Amino acid sequence: MQEMSIYGVSFDIGAKQPIVLLKTVNDNKFLPIWIGSSEATAILMKLQGVETPRPMTHDLLSNVVAGLDAEIARITVTELRDNTFFALITLRVQTTEIEIDSRPSDALALAVRANAPIFVADNVIEESALNIAEGQLGETEDVVEAFKAFLDEVNPDDFAG
Repeated sequence: MQEMSIYGVSFDIGAKQPIVLLKTVNDNKFLPIWIGSSEATAILMKLQGVETPRPMTHDLLSNVVAGLDAEIARITVTELRDNTFFALITLRVQTTEIEIDSRPSDALALAVRANAPIFVADNVIEESALNIAEGQLGETEDVVEAFKAFLDEVNPDDFAG
C-alpha cells in the first residue's frame, strides 16, 4: 500500500466524465480515476472550502459517523477489476476497525471531509498509475498539461487488467 493525496479534479472531454487525480506522497506517480459528476462536485466543494446551507450526502454520512463516536480511519483503493476501481472505507469505533465496501469516488469525498489518509494497493499503482519523472515535474501547470496529453491518448478500457 502507498499513501496518496488528491492532486486535483479534471474533466475528460473525450469520455465526458470527471477524473480525480491521486498522487503518491513519496514520489511522482499519478493515478487517474474516472468518477461521476456529483462526486467530483462533492470533492471539489470540500477542497475549495465551499459551505452549503444544508448537509450534502457525503457531509451527512460524515456527520453520522461522527455522531456514532466513530471516525473514518482511512480509505483504500484496493483493486481494479473489469475497468472498475474498488475501495474500502475503514471506520474506527474505539479499538475496532470496520471495513465497508465503497466506490472510490464516495470514499474520496468522505476522506476529504474527515482528513483521512488515502491509500492505494501496490498492484493498482503498478497497473494503472502514470509515472512522471522528477525532471518532468515542474509547475502544477506542467503536470496538468502532461495529464491532458495523457487523456488525449487514453480511455478507461486501457486500465483493464
